[in-house]
Amino acid sequence: MENKEKDDNKSSRRGFLKLGAGLGAAAVASTLGSSLFSLSAAANSETGEKVKVLTTDGQLIEIDKAYIEKSKDTYISRDESHKGIPARKFVMVIDLSKCKNARKCVDACQEGHHLPHDHEWMRLYLLQESANTAPYWFPRPCFHCDNPMCVSVCPVGATYKRSDGIVLIDNERCIGCKFCMTGCPYSVRVFHWKAPSEEAKKEKYSPEKGFPAQEGTVGKCIFCPDMLRKGELPRCAQACPMGVIYFGDLVEDTVTNGTETIKFSDLVRDRGGYRYLESLGTEPSVYYLPPSTRQFPYERGLEGLDENIKDRYKNAIRSNNFSIDVDKSQKTK
Repeated sequence: MENKEKDDNKSSRRGFLKLGAGLGAAAVASTLGSSLFSLSAAANSETGEKVKVLTTDGQLIEIDKAYIEKSKDTYISRDESHKGIPARKFVMVIDLSKCKNARKCVDACQEGHHLPHDHEWMRLYLLQESANTAPYWFPRPCFHCDNPMCVSVCPVGATYKRSDGIVLIDNERCIGCKFCMTGCPYSVRVFHWKAPSEEAKKEKYSPEKGFPAQEGTVGKCIFCPDMLRKGELPRCAQACPMGVIYFGDLVEDTVTNGTETIKFSDLVRDRGGYRYLESLGTEPSVYYLPPSTRQFPYERGLEGLDENIKDRYKNAIRSNNFSIDVDKSQKTK
């Protein structure tokens, strides 16, 4: 029983939609609406295995797995990748009170996109607003702005924004001029200094996967549209053990971190959500919940880190009340 519960929790973290109470085939068809999942034609062969889903009107239901079929993991061409997923406007919410720098989001992103170890699309910062305030961990993906400066400065149209709000880069069009890197006020873009790995080269390139990325081009967080087409959360949200990252759709006003599903508008309003550097006018699609009810001391996020990574946070703390002894291992030698 305990193992089954663990499997169910793991499955719910992978799924983009979530939970509820049993329905028949006709009810399922009318209730799911524009779900990222599609109805299976084999509705007569029920499996007895229940799947938890969230309907378009916010109801939590449970149905037989036979009624649902995930989208196939098919190749999305460069032209198709420009269109976006219909009737969607994706949004991310990051709860800073839960983050403890576990870095699982970084690892999952790098592995899923075949990135080198030192090549981070998701980056974690240790921030402190002033000498009298407490430090906190700050995950920074691409913000997928509604008014993206990176798109406006690209001279060849390699960077583009889709109807679903996702901003992508076409590496086969990118000329590596770095104008987008200069134009992005959030410094989320990174340059591919190395050729793709042999494993990545086996794949056919698609902007929706971001690999194999060509040497001399630019890359960044892409919200994992290849996962979204399968009805799954982005890799970073799936991997986070603390449920820090919520992801969802503004059209349905719903976000989930894989274990909790909630209305986006309620979450942002009730928790004082905000967007980073709002005054820039870029209209980001990433919101933050302030770390006012932090669940972990920031020091826990420094435990077990590689020394090169720990050194990043050496000068992050402004007050003598908080200290990071990043050179402790060297002092004891």
